[in-house]
Amino acid sequence: MITPHRISTVPAAAVVPPRRRPLAAAFRALVAIAAVTGIVIDLSISDSALRVLSYFTIQSNILVAVVLALSAWRAWTARPPLPPLVTGGVLLFISITGLVYHFVLANDSSGFSMTDDPQVALTGARQVSNQLLHTVTPIGAALNWLLLTRPGALRPRHAALWLLYPLAYFGFALIRGAIMTPGTPARYPYPFLDVDLHGYAGVLTNAVVFGLAFYALALALVGLDRIRPEIRGPENRISSQAAGPLK
Repeated sequence: MITPHRISTVPAAAVVPPRRRPLAAAFRALVAIAAVTGIVIDLSISDSALRVLSYFTIQSNILVAVVLALSAWRAWTARPPLPPLVTGGVLLFISITGLVYHFVLANDSSGFSMTDDPQVALTGARQVSNQLLHTVTPIGAALNWLLLTRPGALRPRHAALWLLYPLAYFGFALIRGAIMTPGTPARYPYPFLDVDLHGYAGVLTNAVVFGLAFYALALALVGLDRIRPEIRGPENRISSQAAGPLK
């Protein structure tokens, strides 16, 4: 026989079944589709799929497509969300993509602008993919984090772990450039990583500056996650235990 006292101590999570979140699932699916569309466009108009896949922009958007597609499926089927280490890392990577593009690569005063490079001329389909990969997906990922995830899950230790990927990409870009024939198009994927222009010392200096900026951004995301309010919609509202018995 179950006493009233024992009934009152049953956790709400054990009584209230997980709820499907169709709106969250739909939004995440749309962001994933935007990322896939931009990637497919770039691959279809390029003469080298390997060169396209070597860009941090493409790799970070692949991560967005995979993680948000999985998150959409979990929201649709009422499954627990992905670990914050994963979702927060993808948010950081795609934020780096958007911020570096708009404030560095597309900024003529930055010293690393790519606007004059004929290989990245923004015409026709490339202009569409450029907006999808550098603007739509970063904003979509940020809105997903702000509006559709619970705050307080990110930890300072996550910030250091997330930097392992940009560090690995830095090593990949240098090794790739070193083994490729001089004069090969996009031998170094970004101007601040171009050893021919800056030398290894200059590239290392650029990497340290960007790395510190990325770490500051990661810590900022963790800090904002601690203070941002939780926005609850009708599809994820759960009755409070203090308000009375569950109905």
